[in-house]
Amino acid sequence: MKTSDNRGARAHLAKRIFDGTVALIALVVLLPILVVAALGIKMTSPGPVFYRAKRVGKGGGVFLMLKFRTMQVNSDLAGAITAPGDRRIFGLGLWLRRLKIDELPQFWNILTGDMSLVGPRPEDPKIVERDYTGWMRETLLVAPGVTGPGSVYGYIFGDALLEDADPEGSYARNLLPPKLALERAYLERASLLLDIGYILLTAWAIIAHVLGREVHLPRADVEGARRWAPQGPYPISRL
Repeated sequence: MKTSDNRGARAHLAKRIFDGTVALIALVVLLPILVVAALGIKMTSPGPVFYRAKRVGKGGGVFLMLKFRTMQVNSDLAGAITAPGDRRIFGLGLWLRRLKIDELPQFWNILTGDMSLVGPRPEDPKIVERDYTGWMRETLLVAPGVTGPGSVYGYIFGDALLEDADPEGSYARNLLPPKLALERAYLERASLLLDIGYILLTAWAIIAHVLGREVHLPRADVEGARRWAPQGPYPISRL
């Protein structure tokens, strides 16, 4: 038992060091992009550069997730989920979302210990309270991630599964179950090597989205996800 605990502690420490190192390097390397994005937001939409979203983290605690603001000020009061044709998103904000630049400030959340590089995406507290079932809450046992299987899944299927007329309802019915099922399956085989794989897969998903190419998820995670959400849909899986 003690050996297993020691192994788990070492794995956690290795992940924390890896996360912090990559986040710090990313913030330094991406500084020009961060500055340009901030200036662009200031010039194209009145209001603050950053948006601090309440999200549920490890153990169910609530923290403030940092993002570049992509919607008009106070428009989040109308709902937490944005459908593809959501008019609350201003022009530059749409491109920041498509290229995932709006998520880059979350590297700061990694440094503060609220998030990890790879893990389940953090969710709005109201959605967790209203829509999470028993097995879904198991994804709250680890720190949420900037990216991960659920994030890649949403990038692949998000627009197709959300309805403009009912974004929150369609999110809970169509997108949330398979997304969380993939994240739950990831927890069963999480490792530093798998995290690196998902970081690379996320980069490819962004490029593929621009080029109109297909994106696939690991076969093991797709097969595992079918245990909790067999209806999918899931992308055709590879190795």
